[in-house]
Amino acid sequence: MRAIIIAAGQGTRLRPHTADRPKCMVEVAGKPILHHQIHALQSNGIDDILVIGGYKRQGIAGPNIRVIPNKDYLTNNILQSLFSAGADLVGDVVVSYGDILYSAHVVESLLGTYFPSALVIDREWEKIYDGRTDHPIEQAELCEVAENGLVLRAGKKVGPDYACGEFIGLARFDSAMVARLWALYLDTMAQGEDQPFVDAPTLRKAYLTDLLNAAIRNGEQFGMVPIHGGWREIDTVQDLERVRATGEW
Repeated sequence: MRAIIIAAGQGTRLRPHTADRPKCMVEVAGKPILHHQIHALQSNGIDDILVIGGYKRQGIAGPNIRVIPNKDYLTNNILQSLFSAGADLVGDVVVSYGDILYSAHVVESLLGTYFPSALVIDREWEKIYDGRTDHPIEQAELCEVAENGLVLRAGKKVGPDYACGEFIGLARFDSAMVARLWALYLDTMAQGEDQPFVDAPTLRKAYLTDLLNAAIRNGEQFGMVPIHGGWREIDTVQDLERVRATGEW
């Protein structure tokens, strides 16, 4: 099992903390966000860890990791950043956003699910947004989930009325799914990077959830791995200050 951490963004909403380092290297509880992620993954036997770097990627450092560049990070978004992994995006993989904190137990739950491909979804997501004024609910990647645990929709367009929880930015895909996602992505690329894609204005600006929604429309299945807290997104200075003040995540 390989882990791919998407950490190419500029982290503009975390400035000045990201003025001299990428977002994944901002420290929480005495060590960088990335190092918390590495610990959670390695505690579950995942030692093959690849980091997609863009902004100040020379500053990305951690034990037993490889850094792959997304040289177009200024003009693309999370989805194309993921596929910057190229030939390393193969086999069974865990995909993680680079600005989230999560416990080893969350990774254990993801690896233990009976779904071959699945998204970690926080059922208690609303608690995080109490007082979170710099990152309101409208920016949450919420998920609509069927009674059988299959994800119906994911992303910022779902809205609280239909949400079962929030996709935290941590997922697993088995090798067959990775191959089919590659096929879908390449087919979309062939139509042009500047064409609209699902909820994104262009493929360049697309999120991972846009690809997931396109795949679901094609009949693909992604299961829900429910959690109840045990993670935090560090997207803004307010997020960072709250986590540093309380130590809770």
